[in-house]
Amino acid sequence: MAVLSGIEPKEVFRYFEEICGIPHGSGNTKPISDYCVRFADEHGLRYIQDDSNNVIIFKDGTPGYEQSAPVMIQGHLDMVCEKEPDCTIDFEKDGLSLRLDGGIISADGTTLGGDDGIAVAMGLALLASSDIPHPPLEVVLTVDEEIGMLGADALDCSPLKSRLMLNLDSEDEGILLVSCAGGVSATCHLPVSRKETSGTKITLKVGGLTGGHSGVEIDKGRANANQLMGRLLNELSKTVDYALISVSGGLKDNAIPRESSAEIVTADIAAVQAVADKFGSIFAAEFRGTDPELYIEAAGGENGQYMALDTSSKQRVIAALVNLPGGIQRMSNDIAGLVQTSLNMGILKTVDDEVIMSYAVRSSVGTEKEELVSRITNLMDILGGTVDLMGDYPAWEYKSDSVLRNVMTEVFEEQYGHKPEVAAIHAGLECGLFAGKLPGLDCVSCGPDMKDIHTPKECMDVASVQRTWKYVLGVLKRLK
Repeated sequence: MAVLSGIEPKEVFRYFEEICGIPHGSGNTKPISDYCVRFADEHGLRYIQDDSNNVIIFKDGTPGYEQSAPVMIQGHLDMVCEKEPDCTIDFEKDGLSLRLDGGIISADGTTLGGDDGIAVAMGLALLASSDIPHPPLEVVLTVDEEIGMLGADALDCSPLKSRLMLNLDSEDEGILLVSCAGGVSATCHLPVSRKETSGTKITLKVGGLTGGHSGVEIDKGRANANQLMGRLLNELSKTVDYALISVSGGLKDNAIPRESSAEIVTADIAAVQAVADKFGSIFAAEFRGTDPELYIEAAGGENGQYMALDTSSKQRVIAALVNLPGGIQRMSNDIAGLVQTSLNMGILKTVDDEVIMSYAVRSSVGTEKEELVSRITNLMDILGGTVDLMGDYPAWEYKSDSVLRNVMTEVFEEQYGHKPEVAAIHAGLECGLFAGKLPGLDCVSCGPDMKDIHTPKECMDVASVQRTWKYVLGVLKRLK
């Protein structure tokens, strides 16, 4: 029996559960894209599926709305795939195992993908309906949003007639988003050389961190496991003779990494353990309010011959980890509490003869984004590395004369009894890309309450989904 079968609105949660049963991590979107195409075929709806796996599904307006201005309902098909260390799910092949507890939906040991599966589910429920009043609809479902908005960037928007766009990719009910930061993925490649080294192999691990979305939670002061590993290796090099084999941590550049590990070779196990214990206490004290389960572990002890980084390579890797910028770089002077510029080293890995460090760089000021990329590039030049940029997307600028925002504010006040919060967000949204491609686009983003997105603790509030669905229906009814 389906876990969500008894919850209203039934169609929204039915589609959401079906989506959760289909692997749809970023870069693996063909199955979910084909699912949407089958849905369109089954309902006799016109659709477009492009080579990137983006899907657009069209539906005429209901009686009385045939001549109304078309409305775009927009969300993304991909999800961030994070899991607990002991979780055996294969995100390439397996669906999620949903849980419903006290009106809260989560997944067993993994991210839920409410970001942005609930938008897809609402879009499909609207398209499948026969009794919901609405203008002509263009439901636009993009791919690979979580790895640089690649789908939206590649999408041919010429078939779209809508200039009113309701983006359903927000995680805070009651907040209407009207502006967001631009961003780019910056991947640093640092070449390394190796030499044969004998000694005892130890695996250092920084773990137990809270993690989170690098745009939404970057202002929470949560620790970045890769940055802490850099500090640990740097401190270790001051007192212990060791060679570095590899470093790794994090899975997505837009998720604050919860774990990071390093393999080292040493003859002084006791000294390594002493430094690990010391800085385990230091880090725990520094981040006791944000990462209460943080720990450092030193394990192993196998003697042998290993191909480790030579001294120069080790020093350059540590210099990069310690000196590359991270976290908040500047707060907005115009909007209180808004992060203006930040970056997050979400992926750290060692592949043969190079160490790779991948960043999500964000700013609502284009020149600051460029300056931050320049800083990264300059340091990598000095260290003998390179930087690749991918998925550069523009900021979404505030529109002073928004008809859609006015309608959504009116409907919100009627349904909730108070005004919504109209805000900007530091996280990237696809609205900026669409605004750049569709001159005159009037766009607002909203969504139900979700917590801890991009982490295995991600959860979604059923009652909030219900209210948000009612709200979306009220907005569509008003747009006659």
